[in-house]
Amino acid sequence: MKRKASFMTAWLLIAGVVFSKAAAAQDTIKVGVLHSLSGTMAISETTLKDTILMMIDAQNKKGGLLGKKLEAVVVDPASDWPLFAEKAAQLLEKDKVAVVFGCWTSVSRKSVLPVFEKDNGLLFYPVQYEGEESSKNVIYTGAAPNQQAIPAVDYLMKDVGVKRWVLEGTDYVYPRTTNKILEAYLLAKGVKAEDISINYTPFGFSDWQTRVAAIKKFGSAGKKTAVVSTINGDANVPFYKELGNQKVSAEDIPVVAFSVGEEELSGLDAKPLVGHLAAWNYFESIKTPANTAFINQWHTFIKNPKRTTNDPMEAHYIGFNLWVKAVEKAKSTDVEKVLAALPGLETPNLTGGIAKVLPNHHITKPVYIGEVKADGQFNVVWKSAGTVPGDAWSDFLPGSKDIDADWVTLKCGNYNKTTKKCSGQNYK
Repeated sequence: MKRKASFMTAWLLIAGVVFSKAAAAQDTIKVGVLHSLSGTMAISETTLKDTILMMIDAQNKKGGLLGKKLEAVVVDPASDWPLFAEKAAQLLEKDKVAVVFGCWTSVSRKSVLPVFEKDNGLLFYPVQYEGEESSKNVIYTGAAPNQQAIPAVDYLMKDVGVKRWVLEGTDYVYPRTTNKILEAYLLAKGVKAEDISINYTPFGFSDWQTRVAAIKKFGSAGKKTAVVSTINGDANVPFYKELGNQKVSAEDIPVVAFSVGEEELSGLDAKPLVGHLAAWNYFESIKTPANTAFINQWHTFIKNPKRTTNDPMEAHYIGFNLWVKAVEKAKSTDVEKVLAALPGLETPNLTGGIAKVLPNHHITKPVYIGEVKADGQFNVVWKSAGTVPGDAWSDFLPGSKDIDADWVTLKCGNYNKTTKKCSGQNYK
C-alpha cells in the first residue's frame, strides 16, 4: 500500500511539473525573431534582433499583452537563404510563435514566404524591397520602390542634374527587380539606353578596384553621372573604401544608397564619403520628441551610448506597435483575427508622422534623402511633402501596372484590373 502511495505521489509530482510547464508556456505569447546573427548579413540584421528584444522588454514592463508576458524565440538563419525557410518552419510549427519579425534580403523573404502561407503565419518584414508582391501573411513595413527608389532618382534628376546612371547592385532579386523598374522609369523619362550602366556583384564582394575604375570611366563622358546603389550587406564597406581610395567624391559622382544607413557607416571612416547620399524613410539625425525617446531607450537597452539607430529599426518599431494594437483590437493572437484587425490601423512613426496599414499590407511612409556627414550621420537635403502610400505593384513595369493588391475588399494580393481575375498568393 505504501509502495502504491509512493508511486502515486511521484506520479502526481511528475504530472504537476509537466502541467506547470505547460501552464507556464500558455502564460506567455511567443514572438519569433528571424534575423541573421552570422554570415554576410549579420552586419545589418543583428541590430534588428536587438530592436525586437528591446520592444518585447518594454512591452513586458507595461504588463505584457492580453495579460500575458511576451517571450522572444530567437533563431539564426546565418545568411543562408534555404536555412531561413527551415528556421521559419521551426518557429511556426515547433515553437508555435504568434508572430515573426524578420528577414532582410528579398531572397530570404521569398524563401520563407511559402512556409508562412502554408502554415498561415504572420511575418512583419522591415526592409526596403523591390515590390511586385503582396502576401496575405506579410505586413511590409519597409519601403516599396515608390517610397524610396523612384523619389531618389527624381531628386538626382531634378535637383542634381544627373544625366548618366550607374545602377550598381548585389546579385539577387531586390537589386535586379528594383533596377528593372528604375531602368524602365529612366527610359520613360527620356534617358538614353547608352547612358544607363547596370552591374551586379556577389554577396560579400570585396575586390572593388576594377569596378570603381569602370564607374569613374563611365562618369568621364562629360555628363553628370550618379551611382544608384542597391549593394547589400558587408560588401558596402570595401565599396565605399575603394571610392575613397580612388578619390571618387560626391561632387564628381554622387552615390545614392538604398541599403546603407547609420549602422553600416559606423564601421567606416566616413570623411571620404561626405556628400554621398542615402534614401530612407528615417534618419537618426531627425529631431522629434519620439525619436529622441527611442534613441535614449535604445542606448539604455543596449548599454552602449555610441550605438546608432537606423531605418529598418524604425520599421520594426512601427511593425511591433501595429501588431500590439491589432492583438488588442482582436483580443486574440489568432493570425486570422490579427490580420483582419491590421488594415486601417495607425501608429506614430519616429519622425513626427503617422504610419497606417493599407489594404495591400504596405504602410504609409515619409521619404527622406540625406547626405553623409563626417560623423557617419546624415543631413536631410530633401523630404516628401507628407507620407507616401506604399505601392505593391510598380506602375512602370508592363506586367505590373494592371495589378492591384487589396486584402480587405478584393481579398487578393495580385488582382488583374483588366481581366478581373485574382492570381492567388504571389511568390514568384
